[in-house]
Amino acid sequence: MNIVIPPSQQLDWVVQCDFDGTISLNDVADTLLERFGLPGWEHLEQEWENGIIGSSDCMRGQVALLDMTREQLDSHLDTIEIDPQFPAFVAAASRLGWAVHIVSDGLDYAISSILARHGLGHLTVFANHLVQEGERKWRLETPWFRGSCLKGSANCKCHLLNLQKQRRQQVLYVGDGSSDFCVSGKADIVMAKSRLLAYCQQHDIPHLRMNNFKDATNLLYSFVERNLRDKAV
Repeated sequence: MNIVIPPSQQLDWVVQCDFDGTISLNDVADTLLERFGLPGWEHLEQEWENGIIGSSDCMRGQVALLDMTREQLDSHLDTIEIDPQFPAFVAAASRLGWAVHIVSDGLDYAISSILARHGLGHLTVFANHLVQEGERKWRLETPWFRGSCLKGSANCKCHLLNLQKQRRQQVLYVGDGSSDFCVSGKADIVMAKSRLLAYCQQHDIPHLRMNNFKDATNLLYSFVERNLRDKAV
């Protein structure tokens, strides 16, 4: 299905989309830690899962425990697969005049590398900044961390959503996991799967259920068609 809307009729919307587990089939940071992480990263993960530390402290500590060269990192990233229908979703949003932003609590270098491999290197990425300090040593910078973040996230997705709201844009949010919980109650539309779907159901947050980006594309077109019909009445 192809819907092309003239600029005069395009809706002022932006898509904010999680990456790990939503676009990618696996959590990239987890796969890196399992392969290159020094002892101690599992303890940090457990403290985060138990609510003792936020994702910011967890990720900074875990990235410092990565023992890998740039070549090993790049080789590993080449093995990470994404939802094969995500490029079609991006193309559909583009035809509608909607920008797609990647908002992730993951690693910017990894996300940009994987997207570029699938011809999506033009997408704007808001994520944590991975910095190489030595041949096998890394650290994490968190440009989107906010001390006011209730979850102590390395990337405060609520802050990024508010930036779009300040530009008078409405936000379609797409996600799958716990880093998407807070923002899901603030977005104008939520497409949810996995743990985010269960969270929305449990907390009566309006949402659209998806299993993959084929579903997401169909839901996007259905929403736009319904909205245009409502405006025409």
